[in-house]
Formats: sequence, structure tokens, C-alpha cells
Amino acid sequence: MITTRTYQDRLDTLEACRSAGLNVCCGGILGLGETPLDRAQFLHTLATLPEHPQSVPINQLMQVPGTPLYGAEKPSALDFVRVIAVARLLMPRSYVRLSAGRSDMSDETQALCFLAGANSIFYGDKLLTTENPDENHDAALFERLGIRAQRTCNELSSSEHSLQERVG
Repeated sequence: MITTRTYQDRLDTLEACRSAGLNVCCGGILGLGETPLDRAQFLHTLATLPEHPQSVPINQLMQVPGTPLYGAEKPSALDFVRVIAVARLLMPRSYVRLSAGRSDMSDETQALCFLAGANSIFYGDKLLTTENPDENHDAALFERLGIRAQRTCNELSSSEHSLQERVG
């Protein structure tokens, strides 16, 4: 989709980020017309990097009227869940993030994604330019699924924050 950089340029950027001591966040978007083999190769590429990305967002294309991929076939819910499951198996220490496209997913599909290994979401009403489930909906879904959100550093008490810094 992007023609200003080569695939190797992207891999080189990941290595430059890692070499600079940055946490690497690298994932993909499903629903761009890719094949099951494309999805497998994408996950294989991430899983065979010298170090797995700390964060692996898996997105479903948010179709916007007037854009070239508007009306493209969406991956089935089970195909999306399969990608989450394989990402979890291949990169067990990475945060596998259920990302863009959640507003088009049923709660049941999201639940299957969490059961398959997603252990993070992007939270908030908007992701860049497209909608995301509102925070109340996410909180209700987490409650129904028995999922507890990890507290942020801002939410920790000063003693907990000091302990977290010492532990790692």
C-alpha cells in the first residue's frame, strides 16, 4: 500500500529503534485484500526478528467511504481470531493488542480474541481518525468477561510506584 519505502526499509527502521533502546511496536492491518499466506508471512516476519516486538497491534481495516479499500472484503471473525492466536503462540512475551476495527466487531468476537491471546487494547473513543468503542462499553465488556485492566503508573499510589520501579 505504501510505495515511499521498501519492506526492507521498514525492517531497518525497527532495528534502528531497537538499537536506540526504544520499545518496538509493530503489527499489521487485516482486510487489505491479503491472503491467508500473506498473514502467515507477516507473523513469521515479526516472530523471526532478532527480538520480538514488545507490542504487536493487530488491526482490522476501518473502511472509510471514498478511500480505495472502501467496500473491500473484511476478514471473517474466525480468521481474525486465528491471527491473534498465532501471534500469541509465536510471540509469547509480546503484548498482542486488539486494535483498530473493534467498533465493527461483536463483543463475542472480541471475547474470542482475548481467549485466543490478545492481552491489550487501544482504549479511548477515537483512534487517529476513526471511532473506537467508548470507554463505558469497554469497561462493561471487561466486567462481563472477568478481565481486569492493568493500572497505569498514574493510577498507582506512590508506594506502589516505588515498588514497581524496584521490581522492574
